[in-house]
Amino acid sequence: MKKLLILGAGTAGTIMANTMSRKAGKDWEITIVDQSEVHYYQPGYLFMPFGVYTEKDVQKPRKKFLPSRATYRQSGIEQICPEDNKVILAGGEELGYDILIVGTGCRIAPEEIDGLTGSDWGKRSHDFYTFEGARKLTAAMKDWQGGRLVINIAEMPIKCPVAPLEFAFLADWYLTQRGLREKTEIVYTTPLSGAFTKPVASAILNHLLEEKGIIVEQDFAIGSVDNEGHKIVSWDEREVPYDLLVSVPTNMGDRLIERSNMGDELNFIPTNRDTLQAKAKENIFVIGDATDLPTSKAGSVAHFEAEVLTENILSYMKGEEMEERFDGHANCFIESGFGKGFLLDFNYEQEPVPGHFPFPHVGPFGLLSQTRLNHLGKLAFKYVYWHMLLKGYPIPFVDHRMSYLGKKIPNKAKASA
Repeated sequence: MKKLLILGAGTAGTIMANTMSRKAGKDWEITIVDQSEVHYYQPGYLFMPFGVYTEKDVQKPRKKFLPSRATYRQSGIEQICPEDNKVILAGGEELGYDILIVGTGCRIAPEEIDGLTGSDWGKRSHDFYTFEGARKLTAAMKDWQGGRLVINIAEMPIKCPVAPLEFAFLADWYLTQRGLREKTEIVYTTPLSGAFTKPVASAILNHLLEEKGIIVEQDFAIGSVDNEGHKIVSWDEREVPYDLLVSVPTNMGDRLIERSNMGDELNFIPTNRDTLQAKAKENIFVIGDATDLPTSKAGSVAHFEAEVLTENILSYMKGEEMEERFDGHANCFIESGFGKGFLLDFNYEQEPVPGHFPFPHVGPFGLLSQTRLNHLGKLAFKYVYWHMLLKGYPIPFVDHRMSYLGKKIPNKAKASA
């Protein structure tokens, strides 16, 4: 019996376990390893501080979404040994493999910022990229009576790069509903020179921030947090005081990758951007946030990657050339508050531009336009996630290859893509 081993049972690992269970030959034994018995709907963390979702909405038993054909091992992972084709679990047990899929995701690393884990951490400063962080921030927002609310992105890349913007927009909406907006100054600090990484979307989103009265401190590279003075300080010595700090700390790959000496300086695994094969070893494949690919770290991307990776691994199993190519396709809703939202659709080569999706000239979703339907699409994604995406089922009319049809592509956007 040949062995396919999957590390990590988050979004990417669960999708791969399901697709490979349906498509791999009966001569393949499938095992998936993860240390947690709970599967978290991570996009839902954003909504918890505003009372849109509860803790119950974002967590379910992990086993419920794993296929019966795959053997689930609940365990920590100590090390990957690529040269020996084996993985060492936390208790010392060794698992051999013929093919390895690494889907161990990424984590926040607040310890990378001087002072961030000081006396304000968990009291005046919080994150919303973890379940515990979102939980504490929910209580902080509930108790909020006004002051200076500062949102800070430490550095890029981060998981779901539009989430900090969404937090700012939702805070504007939530505080307006509670009659606290006029008592609150919202400040958005970013290391970028605009609201987003690409110019067309950045111009539109910058305008929306301005329209909502959200102050933007751009090119702000945080150097430290002054817990006594309750302020963040940039490397060029700019200071931004806060009453409540919503931090998006440095994102890094799992510590397992560092222990295995397989990652770059942020513990992301160097990965072939087309085939999703690890550059270090041909029988290791990487998916989701664990890669170093220059695309969005979001659940939709993991789903598109999984479609490509499944076909490539099936080809590899047969000794055939891997023909599928991942184009970096990302498709992200942006919640903008007051029941409206945006939709972005882009890939390695093409930045987000206005247009219609998924059908040219029809939509019904509008690209880079603020609509009620985009907001409803964002909320509907939770159902799609639990019932279709994790099972690895195709999403109707949405292919892993980005379509250029329906997109209004100016010459400048083509040039900057």
